[in-house]
Amino acid sequence: MTSPILITGAPGWLGTRLVQSLLQQVPELTVLSQTAPASRIRCLLMPGIDPSPLPVSEQIELVTGDLRSHDQVEAFCRNAAGGTLYHCAGLVHPARYVRDLYDVNVKGTRHLLQAAEQAGVRRAIVISSNSPVGTNHGRDHRFDEHSPYDPYMCYGHSKMLMERVTHEVQARGKLETVILRPAWFYGPGQPERQTTFFRMIRKGLVPVVGAGENLRSMSYVDNVCQAMLLCSMNPAANGQTYWVADQQPYSMNQVVDTVEELMENEFGLPVAHRRLRLPSLASEMARLLDQWIQRLGFYHQKLHVLSEMNKTIACSIDKARQELGYRPSIELEEGMRRSLAWCMANGIEL
Repeated sequence: MTSPILITGAPGWLGTRLVQSLLQQVPELTVLSQTAPASRIRCLLMPGIDPSPLPVSEQIELVTGDLRSHDQVEAFCRNAAGGTLYHCAGLVHPARYVRDLYDVNVKGTRHLLQAAEQAGVRRAIVISSNSPVGTNHGRDHRFDEHSPYDPYMCYGHSKMLMERVTHEVQARGKLETVILRPAWFYGPGQPERQTTFFRMIRKGLVPVVGAGENLRSMSYVDNVCQAMLLCSMNPAANGQTYWVADQQPYSMNQVVDTVEELMENEFGLPVAHRRLRLPSLASEMARLLDQWIQRLGFYHQKLHVLSEMNKTIACSIDKARQELGYRPSIELEEGMRRSLAWCMANGIEL
């Protein structure tokens, strides 16, 4: 019997898209998953999570378990010797307490990688974030794999510690690991927070802080799946870290303008043609409040998002291109077109 492919974070946004990719349901990635139909895919399903976003397939095995439980994660990895683990699960916006970031992103990852190591899993591809290295020093600055840690708030700190856990496991030599750092996700299967962003653009309520010319690297989900599949196949990726995003970063004005134009010109949705213009000071005040609240152990999602909106967070993908053969084929306009089409096809009101 073939070793299973293990996936955490399904039926989440990225995890579900990865499952679809492995089942050859994403045309651009079919060439990378030619052996997937003969494989078994085992997904770790958090208790109480609806599995319906996942494709219906006899190849998929659902195992209910919580990353914070060592025993449940151990059961998930059982009989997976020689397999590949894709660790897509992670907490971005906790409901209230920052400690949840550390319980899931750090302790959960430690449990998972230890269990995979004990089970004889061959390689783990671990999804990190841009947050462990913070924000760029200027609009023209780009992060690369040599950029030092400078985590942004508690989320960034938890992801930095998660990467360090991964390095510890890698150093033991029993489990191969690869760390991927995507940026701002977008694409089909989006969660409510991204849909809210679309609604704010349509209603003219989206905040544009400062001039709106700060740059953001963005990671279309299929491009990230491409990178994950390449990491599983490339022996030289073992022990490496890669930034993965679209080819070039986009200004906030460009992101908002692109979504607005697609809504109006291709999907027939009336838009307000307004922006909620805020001074750069608004983000800096939000940052100070966010820091204060997080030091008290609490989390406020809207404050945290606002604190980042005047900042450049942009990376170079040169290493992934050169070593993995990573080619982000979908860029902003086509990616947002597909995102909006997915919303319309699924009856999601914008």
